[in-house]
Amino acid sequence: MDAVAAEEKGAPSLPGGDGFQVYRRRWLVLAAVCLLNCSNAMLWLSFAPVADKTSEYFDITLDMVNWLALVYLVISIPFGLVAIWMLDTFGLKCVVILCAWLNMAGSIVRVLSVINVLSLGSLNVVYLLVGQCLCAMAQPLIVFAPTKLAALWFPDHQRATANMIASMSNPLGILTTNILSPALVHEGKDIPLMLGVYTGPAILACVLASLGIRKKEPPTPPSASASQSNSQSVFAGVKMLLRNKSYLVLMVSIGGGIALFSCYSSLLEQILCVMGYSNSFAGLCGALYTVAGLTGAFLLGLYVDRTKKFIETTKTGFCLCALACTAFAVVSQFRNQTYLLAVISSCFGFFGFAIYPVTMELAVECSYPVGEGTSSGLIFVASQILGVIFMVVLQSLAVEMKNAPYSICTVAQGGSLDWSTSSLVFAGICSLLACFYVVAFHTSYRRIYAETTNACSINKTDDYITDGIQKGKDAD
Repeated sequence: MDAVAAEEKGAPSLPGGDGFQVYRRRWLVLAAVCLLNCSNAMLWLSFAPVADKTSEYFDITLDMVNWLALVYLVISIPFGLVAIWMLDTFGLKCVVILCAWLNMAGSIVRVLSVINVLSLGSLNVVYLLVGQCLCAMAQPLIVFAPTKLAALWFPDHQRATANMIASMSNPLGILTTNILSPALVHEGKDIPLMLGVYTGPAILACVLASLGIRKKEPPTPPSASASQSNSQSVFAGVKMLLRNKSYLVLMVSIGGGIALFSCYSSLLEQILCVMGYSNSFAGLCGALYTVAGLTGAFLLGLYVDRTKKFIETTKTGFCLCALACTAFAVVSQFRNQTYLLAVISSCFGFFGFAIYPVTMELAVECSYPVGEGTSSGLIFVASQILGVIFMVVLQSLAVEMKNAPYSICTVAQGGSLDWSTSSLVFAGICSLLACFYVVAFHTSYRRIYAETTNACSINKTDDYITDGIQKGKDAD
């Protein structure tokens, strides 16, 4: 559709004069997705910064506390496949509202574990596990949403920025958790207060999503490619992705990177407390890691929206992230290195988190016209599978220390654990993934190519779609 035709139909043109209409309601939809994503992340890792106090309060092992976070990864693997199908079949509205109710229900069930009249005694942890499972079912629904939201509601010059804002609300939730959990929980008896506080954002997010999102997509598309957002069925899209070598490389490398970030967030407090670092300092490192990541993602999102240099920025960021990861593995084994650890955590977040929303956009670019939910969803499912594997391996490599004079870990069962081998393996995996991504990943930008050559238009025929796909393949 050209600008003249758009004006004849009464549709206001974008600043670039492309004739596609955008709506102010897109910011409300973005706000609902952001709040929900943030709340879900808070519920996911609420116990990680205070793992020792949680173990003491519920009289459970540290491994069981880790499972309160690990269950997210396990549940998200099968339910992630369902979420892919739901997002590209029923649309954004249905998925986000369902996610909001699951998230709220899970947060409320967790609170039941500290209500005396409903006490199950030593089995109170069952309430926690059930609540975490409900929240885990909500996670893929909201984590898959940013690319779909950006494609359906935002013009091409705002897509990467919108995706960045929606995606980075998840680490914002992690940031909040790393600061808030240690601040709220000074002793095991403070756990009920923490559970109650984290229920509030979940309820607010549910209300905003239920009342604020009225349509699954805008009345008219904001860009040419948005009209083809659901051009492929889920199963046909998955089949195309599994034959796309560039996408498979992206799925393994970026999925592995996301899995490592999950492990880092879950195990940070346990790694540092053995060397005498307090829970508050571990929370500060997690906060710096997230704040730096949000800053990096914001700057990178603006840069990529202007330059479209997806590949160059992600490869550079991944390599620098691997270097920061290696530095953390070494320095965390020494005492009294607070300033250096804080700087390393900031660098790890700045380079690591920054590339996440860009790689989600890159997944769409290298797999177009497969649906955005499918292309981002498979990467997330892969990250969950790898996250479970990495967590199990890293925990198995941690051995009990008979003599830990500097440890401040207060675990009800079991002694302090030596995480030095696990940390080095963690750094090795990150470096290997970065090298694999740099060497093996190459692709053309199919969606941008389709838009700039008018191969994707509002009234596209089926033959024209096939021709655009073939041109993208030839460009590879």
